[in-house]
Amino acid sequence: MTVAEICAVAALYYGSARLGLLQQLVRGQVTPLWPPSGIAVAGLLLRGLRVWPGIALGAFLVNISLGPSLPAVLAITAGNTLAPLCSYALLRHIGFRNELDRLRDALALIFLGAFTGMLISATTGSGTLVLADVVSTEGFWPTWSVWWTGDAMGVLVVVPVLLVLGAARLPRGVPPLRWLEGLLLLAATVGVGVVETSSVPLMFLGFPLLIWAAFRFQLAGAAPCALAVSTFAVITAARGAGPFAGHDLLTGMITLQAFNGSASLTALLVSAVISERNQTQQEIARACGELAGMAARIATGDHHPMRLEGEGGEDRNGGPTETKRPSSHS
Repeated sequence: MTVAEICAVAALYYGSARLGLLQQLVRGQVTPLWPPSGIAVAGLLLRGLRVWPGIALGAFLVNISLGPSLPAVLAITAGNTLAPLCSYALLRHIGFRNELDRLRDALALIFLGAFTGMLISATTGSGTLVLADVVSTEGFWPTWSVWWTGDAMGVLVVVPVLLVLGAARLPRGVPPLRWLEGLLLLAATVGVGVVETSSVPLMFLGFPLLIWAAFRFQLAGAAPCALAVSTFAVITAARGAGPFAGHDLLTGMITLQAFNGSASLTALLVSAVISERNQTQQEIARACGELAGMAARIATGDHHPMRLEGEGGEDRNGGPTETKRPSSHS
């Protein structure tokens, strides 16, 4: 089973990397959204440390086709493997829950899993490209910024979706209006995506969708919606359209990742807050039910005072019991 899981992680890593490279911006291998980083972190959270060889294998297969040399490929592979391992260790250290139903879990995924852990891959990869004379020294920081934010965005938008899928169950007893609302949300997301990828700078239209999805469907709706909105924004940036027209690489990346970060923050934080509110309401309702049950039992129960041990009363056969008194010794 472990071998199958490792192969599955490697295949998903490689396949998502090929998709991510379609929107590359630096040297054919640095993209503003790197889904494999999210797949790696999610794989560790869902299946444990035993799947880390799959991450390393997938990263090696992706980078060996990109070059520039075997030592550089090995260095980049090491950074791409250590980064999700670091994120996993940080998240488990603070007690992260895969349900992402607490505000602290959402903040941990953002600041520890994404922004902190992905520093390793970005620094290792960008430094390796500079040492290999593929990127100039002046190009280190633009490359590093795209690499880091791309890996971080991969964690922020992919991990929640995979965690939702990992815990997904066939819904039962869902009202038809609920299904209709979900279909309307899907249609609205597609419509906003069409507008985002056009020349009209209306990317902000994605935020009402994110809030709607988070309020009504929590993480199950907000995570896929955030992934869709961010993907449309990446496509727009790669085309140089909309708000990205006429800007250099660094300015475009700042604009793109500010938008993607804001979208992910909105989706994760609002859904976590709503989930916590719902849990609190359920706990209050449960406590009220228990109190009502206790009150009902007291109202219909025996009102005889409880006898203390040692006092006179009746034994289990109905006869009088002898009261024990302490004896005195002279």
